[in-house]
This record gives sequence, C-alpha cells and structure tokens, in this order.
Amino acid sequence: SLCAGGAPSLSYQELKDLKKTDVLHVDVRERWEIDRFGKIPASINIPLGELVEALQMDPMEFKEQYNQKMPSKSDPVVFSCLAGTRSKQALAFAMSLGFS
Repeated sequence: SLCAGGAPSLSYQELKDLKKTDVLHVDVRERWEIDRFGKIPASINIPLGELVEALQMDPMEFKEQYNQKMPSKSDPVVFSCLAGTRSKQALAFAMSLGFS
C-alpha cells in the first residue's frame, strides 16, 4: 500500500505514473520482508523503525547507508509497505520532520 503527502493512498497505476517523474520511493517494510517478497524496482528500503533517524541524517551519511541521495524536505517522496499501516505512519513521521 502506498502513501504520498497530497494523496494519503495511491493506486499501483498512480505510483507507476509518479515513478516516471522524479519521485523517491521509500519502502518501509522490514528487510526480511524484502528478502521474502522481493524488492520493488527503483525503491529504497528504509524500515519504519529507522525512518525518523534516516530522515535526520547528514546527507553524506544517508548516501553511504542507503546508496541514494537524501531527499530534501521539498522533494516528492512516496512511502510503501505491505498493508498500508506503516506507510501512513511513515508519512506522518516525515511530515512531522518538515517534509511536504
């Protein structure tokens, strides 16, 4: 299930359309879930428990840890998980840190 600031839930097709733009797709599932169910292409895995810390990292540290440029607070970001609960929490965390 998917969440973005302007639209609390997105369909798979909406995500595919968004991914044609410059959106960062953050998968907040646990690493074992990625191993079991597979990685979503062009997504970055940051388990929900690491997200608040990750979004406050030094950009160089973020790139080193996640092999991806750290999003700025104005960059478009989409969160996904298995059922939708964690992606909604992730969205709330990001917004509380000033991400729009």
